[in-house]
Amino acid sequence: MKPNARILLGHGSGGRLSHELVTGVFIKKFENTVLAGLTDAAVFPLNANKLAFTTDSFVVNPLFFPGADIGKLAVAGTVNDLAVSGAKPLYLSASFILEEGLELDILEKVTDSMAREARQAGVMIVTGDTKVVEKGKCDKLFINTAGIGIFDETHRPLPSPENISSGDKILINGTIGDHGMAVMAARNELNLQSAISSDCASLNSLIESLSAQNISIKFMRDATRGGLGTVLCELCENRPFGVLINEETLPVKEQVRGVCELLGFDPLYVANEGKVVMVVGENDAAKALEIMLQHELGAEAAIIGEIVGDHPGKTWLKTAYGSTRMVDMLAGEQLPRIC
Repeated sequence: MKPNARILLGHGSGGRLSHELVTGVFIKKFENTVLAGLTDAAVFPLNANKLAFTTDSFVVNPLFFPGADIGKLAVAGTVNDLAVSGAKPLYLSASFILEEGLELDILEKVTDSMAREARQAGVMIVTGDTKVVEKGKCDKLFINTAGIGIFDETHRPLPSPENISSGDKILINGTIGDHGMAVMAARNELNLQSAISSDCASLNSLIESLSAQNISIKFMRDATRGGLGTVLCELCENRPFGVLINEETLPVKEQVRGVCELLGFDPLYVANEGKVVMVVGENDAAKALEIMLQHELGAEAAIIGEIVGDHPGKTWLKTAYGSTRMVDMLAGEQLPRIC
């Protein structure tokens, strides 16, 4: 980091600035072999078992938006970080930072939502903490979570990215940009009317359905902050392979596309909260897509691209007009307070 540098909203975007903050400060200070993996959840042995451990914080504004709320988001987001690491999510913690003056019925609604999502995902919230700060020192309600998962015969640790090779296919389980645009539309200052709903959902059951069929999954990541584009850039960065995606196969709802065009956003970089990006072996791609399409969270799944030997370390998009353009990490902050 540069001398006298300050934190910007872009440092929370999940894009290039976030990457620089993590590597330039946190990795440098906390360096260890577990952290070095930079995966959604830390994976480490404990006695005869292997555990996955993750943590996350949620500061979304507004607290309630079409399709979800901060409570459902907190549970689903933590479950997904464990699930895309190949683990079976089991236990969550939940800590609340509450602003003085917060209406108790809002807290009740949020915790009801968390309880419902936890039951649906098959996890338990087993510990937590509460802090209250003076009015004006917090924006109503922030939530911090941690989650623990285990690996078993069904939920095997994912192979190393070194096993990815040219010809492997890239899949996603549905439309992109829904969450970010739903939250943006819910912000009163925009006075924007839209039927878009967040895609917020726990993905562990979808991932389990693929693992149960022995699909050769070589990479998984949930495309949250920074969107699909940033995930794909991180996938191939400093690797001996590149990524090529096809614009015509990218699933985007027309309402989302329209709002993105109106506000000047690229759906590739808009946050999702119920989408998993997978790289699977070429021979497993059709079967993986079929399994996804049969699951309620994969009804709009698609094969969106492939791993290529050309342009190693780079992601390119083939446009609907037949040309190609480079896809880079999100450079700044599109949508602050999105999760």
